[in-house]
Amino acid sequence: MSIPLRHRLGPLLQPRSIAMVGASNQAGRIGGMPLDLLRHFGYAGKVFPVNPKYQEVFGYVCYPDIESLPEAPDLVVLAIGAEDVTAMLERCHAKGIPAAIVYAAGFAEAGESGELLQRTLEDFVERSGMVVAGPNCMGFANLNLQAHTAFASVFRNVPPQTQPGRVSVLTQSGNVCSAVFALIRRLGVPVSHFINTGNEATLEFSEYLEFLAQDPETDCVIGYVEQLRNGRRFIDAALSLAAQGKPLVIYKAGETEKGSEAVRSHTSALAGDLALYQAGFEQLNVIRGTDFAQMADLAYLSGFRQRAGGRRVAIVTMSGALGAILADKLIGAGLDVPTLPPALQQALRDGIPDYGMVSNPVDVTGNVVNQPDFVRTIFTALAESDAIDTVIVYAPGYLLDRMADTLVDVCARFPRLFVAIDTGAAQCRARLAEAGVPVFDDLGRATQALAPYCLWLARRPAVARWAALRAAPPRHDAAPALPARLNEHDTKALLARYGVPSLPEQVCADADAAVRAAEQIGWPVALKILSADIAHKTEAGGVRLDIGDAATLRTACAEVLAAAQAYDPSARIDGLLVQPMARGGVAELIAGVTHDPVFGPALTVGLGGVLTELYRDASHRLLPVDAAMVGDMLRSLKAWPLLDGFRGRPLADVDAACAGIAALSDAATALGGQAEDVEINPLQVRGRGAGAVALDALVLVRPAL
Repeated sequence: MSIPLRHRLGPLLQPRSIAMVGASNQAGRIGGMPLDLLRHFGYAGKVFPVNPKYQEVFGYVCYPDIESLPEAPDLVVLAIGAEDVTAMLERCHAKGIPAAIVYAAGFAEAGESGELLQRTLEDFVERSGMVVAGPNCMGFANLNLQAHTAFASVFRNVPPQTQPGRVSVLTQSGNVCSAVFALIRRLGVPVSHFINTGNEATLEFSEYLEFLAQDPETDCVIGYVEQLRNGRRFIDAALSLAAQGKPLVIYKAGETEKGSEAVRSHTSALAGDLALYQAGFEQLNVIRGTDFAQMADLAYLSGFRQRAGGRRVAIVTMSGALGAILADKLIGAGLDVPTLPPALQQALRDGIPDYGMVSNPVDVTGNVVNQPDFVRTIFTALAESDAIDTVIVYAPGYLLDRMADTLVDVCARFPRLFVAIDTGAAQCRARLAEAGVPVFDDLGRATQALAPYCLWLARRPAVARWAALRAAPPRHDAAPALPARLNEHDTKALLARYGVPSLPEQVCADADAAVRAAEQIGWPVALKILSADIAHKTEAGGVRLDIGDAATLRTACAEVLAAAQAYDPSARIDGLLVQPMARGGVAELIAGVTHDPVFGPALTVGLGGVLTELYRDASHRLLPVDAAMVGDMLRSLKAWPLLDGFRGRPLADVDAACAGIAALSDAATALGGQAEDVEINPLQVRGRGAGAVALDALVLVRPAL
């Protein structure tokens, strides 16, 4: 029996008793299949079919209506038409039933009439507090209880489950749920929960994930997502899984225009910002699924998560060609195949002929067949080395059988992750798996699963650090109320309170004041139009650079004022802004915080100035961030070499850039929901030790409701 959780979804996912409204005596009908499965698999709880047409269904007493039930079950399943659903839910609630599953389609995905039905259902749930899954939902299965509420034939078509389930499948599609479940079971991996969420009218993906994160019988979650509706809850649940060392694998649909269109037609949901999904998943250590077979293989690998592995891989093979292929695939997937230290190479060379490579990959050559004792030396040396994290052994079945005793012994003595790829029908596969060695029989499938799994292992410390940063108190108190509009000068003054550096500047009412300001600041200067209504000043003709004398400055003042008036006659002009010309920049960056409707505030860092949109070189993180995280973001940019001395360029003051952008994160956090966007563009990064300054900044104030 499952360990009951004190969670509001307990009656839905761990039901002690189940009623089926619309019950059928035919196993091929949606009202009959779950009852047939409950009987076939020996569900130990009480079952109450409801249909006035029958006295008995699949050996269970059948009741004419919900009011006739001898008790209120934990869960009711509605196999009835969409137009009858809410009225039946009212009756079930009156009976005292806490949870329900709605099979029927024809709600929000079906147009205006369906949307009305869904709003009526949502209103009922808000009034009653009843837990309602769906609509347009296939149903669930708790395999540890054998509580089958899904009309899915797949449960009879996969190998029977003899071990307690440990992997949960959670999807926004019933067909995907069935397909992935079948692949996982064919690998012999036991499943605990089979969940598909339907339209998520009142119960969305992240709440199920929250339940699974608390479930002691779930060690890994395999998911399919079209759209997240509660990003904050998803973040909390994903971090909870990460803290427990439980992999979360998600296939995100809607990555193309056509994919997004299909998502909208399927569940009436938007696919969301793919770039932010990808960045958020990496930050939360969510493994991105790429196909169903890979997801099943990751479910298999999750059973070996107690082994210590990571992104630095050593390859052991008896074929130089296969070693090269493996190295290419692993490096292409983001892993490292480092050159082994000289001392380790020498230890390997003592038993490997000169024509066999020892630097990594390690080509033991066919000669290893004649030196079985040397295999122990190889495996022990690789298990002890701090230069690698993971070892992949690629061998034909007969050789893997010969190596098995040694491999089992080494894995018993060392925590290092060893993975075997069997090119034949080795007899030792089950024994190796029991010893903590996952075994694959296909090089392609092995690398497709191993690469993201090893990266998941490697990211765990960084995710823990971000979780601690997110849980820590903010570095600054909440900002006071903002005015309705902020111009550039006001914005930079606001950001300076949080540590964002900028140049000295003066606001001027006219050309005479501008000349006086320039003489105080020192020539040459830059001149800008100052208006909260003109965000893109360069585009509006509102910027003049490198002005070296008073006459030129007076002319420039007249020009930018005229250009601003022509660009937007309704714009309110706050004056002219005079700044010193910014010299000595190594590179320009953009850093901005936007409020994503799913994930909340997120930081984008990229190549700055007017080239931002042209090159689209950007990195994203969910807030909060600190200077170390900003450094990781910068190093991920294609433009990173410009900051790192590319072709003799001066080294940039990366530390100053990181501090300034982290200060922007602090400012955005303090502003909270008052600002829709907070942006520095550009942030001029100077040579090492010379700092970084915000040359322009923008805050878009959220309109008051």
